[in-house]
Amino acid sequence: MYFTSYEFLLFLSVCIILYYTIPKKLQWGFLLVASYVFYFRNGSFYPLFLIAASVVTYVAAIAVEDKRNADSLWLKEHKEELDLNDKKVFKEKSRRVVKRRMLAGMLICLAILGVFKYSNFVIDNVNGLMQAVSSGKRIAALDLMLPLGISFYTFQSLGYLFDVYFEKIQAERNLWKHMLFVSFFPQLIQGPISRHSDVAGSMFAEHAFDAKKLSFGLERMLWGFFKKLVVADTLAPAVVSISGDPDYYFGAWVFVGIVLYAIQLYADFSGGIDITIGIAEVFGIHLPENFMRPFFSTNIAEFWRRWHITMGTWFRDYIFYPLSISGFLNRVTKKCVKRFGKNIGRRIPVYIATMVTWLATGIWHGASWNFVLWGALNGVVILLSQECRPLYERFHKRFPRLGKTKGYLAFQMIRTFFLLGALRMLDCYRDAAATFRMFVSMFRDFKLSALTAEEWTGLGMTAAQYVFVFAGCAVMFIVSLLGTKGSVRGQIDRLPYVAKAVIYTGLFVAVLLFGAYGYGFDAAQFIYNQF
Repeated sequence: MYFTSYEFLLFLSVCIILYYTIPKKLQWGFLLVASYVFYFRNGSFYPLFLIAASVVTYVAAIAVEDKRNADSLWLKEHKEELDLNDKKVFKEKSRRVVKRRMLAGMLICLAILGVFKYSNFVIDNVNGLMQAVSSGKRIAALDLMLPLGISFYTFQSLGYLFDVYFEKIQAERNLWKHMLFVSFFPQLIQGPISRHSDVAGSMFAEHAFDAKKLSFGLERMLWGFFKKLVVADTLAPAVVSISGDPDYYFGAWVFVGIVLYAIQLYADFSGGIDITIGIAEVFGIHLPENFMRPFFSTNIAEFWRRWHITMGTWFRDYIFYPLSISGFLNRVTKKCVKRFGKNIGRRIPVYIATMVTWLATGIWHGASWNFVLWGALNGVVILLSQECRPLYERFHKRFPRLGKTKGYLAFQMIRTFFLLGALRMLDCYRDAAATFRMFVSMFRDFKLSALTAEEWTGLGMTAAQYVFVFAGCAVMFIVSLLGTKGSVRGQIDRLPYVAKAVIYTGLFVAVLLFGAYGYGFDAAQFIYNQF
């Protein structure tokens, strides 16, 4: 039961009607039941692991908070009996116990994720090593199906546990409310990865029916369906054709594939997030934004602050920052400063934290070496960009007017687009060797004459569909430009009624008439479901 299915639309309609019909104090409980109905419909065993993640983080967070509070109270009551050293020893012992409780919850959740998502990856590599040493032994792969959304709800529940551990929030004492926070059905499939402090207020509040909020939510959903069905799914056959036959589509076609896959991925993922946020708005719940005009970025670091924002901030706050200030890296910093001097010594720990964070990001995206390499290359490019910053600054001092021109800004955006597109080839081709071969072919075998009209139609799209996609991209670009001036829906809402009706009717008709449906398309599936 995916967002673009008729079954889901019927399910959602029933939920909306019942949500605003039942007593308001029962609304959040109804959403919990609806979320598990939705999840059970997508797999009968899936709810077991969702419940496990919820219960483990609920118990661990309370255990962490209760131990910390109990020890703090005991210390306050006995402070007159203890000297400074006794207090220090007691606090350190308490800190270790609290940390162990947090780590226990974290490791249980990661173990469940690891078994389902990474066990066969480990088995394949162990078998590869056995084959390399001429061993006839092999380990059989596990016949496991990855539970829907497990990466997203695992990270969301762990983020809650970490926030309690770092004393950013108080532990939720109501198990059922915590289960709703972890399982809220619109964001189960592909995020966003929400923080408890951001969503709890609106999620557990009582909501009266508000026609304007309902309208805004439905408008956001319609925009998401437009991006998903009219742009992303219409492009899907062409992307599959190019990436699926690298021996035929090489050279100039690789450039074409980079552009088409970037558009498809953005329209698919951001469209799904639009639908998710729109559904939440219909219920009066605020979810965090996950995209902020990423293709307007002028460098790769800025891009990752605009793309999949909730994932980026999760890795930054729970891996990069804690690792950066950890005792281990503090010791590394001191040793590096002594050996290499302050200038270099203080950079090495930053390199380590950055690379660990990006390797973890790559592994999160998928259990394969192409994603590991993708994460590593992102980290390397970001570090190289940081190291080259003095050169950029000297260049802009030498040519101060150049950096302010629209032409140079456009150059930076295009450069960032193709740099990320080149890295994204590892995702598109799913094979490191094929990716590097195609990357080289872009420059070695580039021939515009290969891009004939006949070849374009051979990608599985008609001329009319290319027109629809081009028009859809133009609309997305215009909306992005309008977004720099504030809420686009707010701007549209201030237009005359007739103008608003024309805009939304046009989007609705475009989805119905030009959306990709039928044989050869999987409109029910979203690209990020696999992660």
